[in-house]
Amino acid sequence: MLNETLIFASGFAVTLSSMPFVIRTMRKKGIGGIDVHKKDKPFVPEMGGIAVLAGTAVSVVTAILLFPESTNAALSFLACVFIAGLVGAVDDFKNLNAKAKPFLTLFASLPILIMHTYNPRGVVFPFIGQTRMTIVYPFLIPLAIAVTSNATNMMDPFNGTMSGSCTLITIFLLLSAVILGRSSALLLCLCLLGPLLVFFYYNKYPSKIFSGDVGSLSIGAALGAISVIGGLEVVALVAFAPQIMNAFYGLSSIGRLYERRDVSRPVMMLEDGRLMATKDPKAPITLARMILARGPLYEREAALLFLVVSAISGFLALATAYLIVVTT
Repeated sequence: MLNETLIFASGFAVTLSSMPFVIRTMRKKGIGGIDVHKKDKPFVPEMGGIAVLAGTAVSVVTAILLFPESTNAALSFLACVFIAGLVGAVDDFKNLNAKAKPFLTLFASLPILIMHTYNPRGVVFPFIGQTRMTIVYPFLIPLAIAVTSNATNMMDPFNGTMSGSCTLITIFLLLSAVILGRSSALLLCLCLLGPLLVFFYYNKYPSKIFSGDVGSLSIGAALGAISVIGGLEVVALVAFAPQIMNAFYGLSSIGRLYERRDVSRPVMMLEDGRLMATKDPKAPITLARMILARGPLYEREAALLFLVVSAISGFLALATAYLIVVTT
């Protein structure tokens, strides 16, 4: 237990110590955006994901030193996260188009495929047990990483929603790893959890920093990598349901891949500061728009509902892990 605590604490400490520096640097360089859901429209620095990447890298190195048998899994995980983070950093500066970003995130899966840090027999389902997907499964891994990274990137409408929901997913994946006895998944969750907790503290309402695509894509890729390397695919699919639903309805309502800057906003702000769903038929249908469909809410309230939805999916994921144990 001491070694696991050190893995968690090292990433937590590095992200905690580096995040203020990232905030100051990005503010000084004018790298950030306007928080459109505030009446005074404050400028908020971006690319807080850099500190998350730094903390995750230190946690991974700590895990390798303490558990040498996890070296291949940990290195493939870290390489996957950094490739996705690199794609995000390029997008933060160059504004990649809606097709380029999903395509490039497919390549984040290469370390997992090259180092063969996945179960070649495929996915374990409740009641069914171990499937035999030896040929098909490797072709699904790039899709899994691209989906989790881009779905995470698309689900960041309010302060703290992306960071908070991903923190909850990581916690539930960690608990599922304990239930299923997946040691690799447990270590990788610990590598990510410390940095995510720090980022959520700075990103929650009112946000002191935004993640940038360098953060959202790398965090989403990290969750996808944990599910593949750790053998938690079905559990992760359940935990990730809100992100997948948000992406599916958004894409299907627009009818194509899109960037948020290219479409109408699904949420508008009233004079009293509350947020309401837009009536613009050209705006995408998103989870934020669905949550606000019943009536206006303050941003803090809407963000809390997002976390409640994520928590419900997390408990269903835990139930799925338990079913895998008792039925297979």
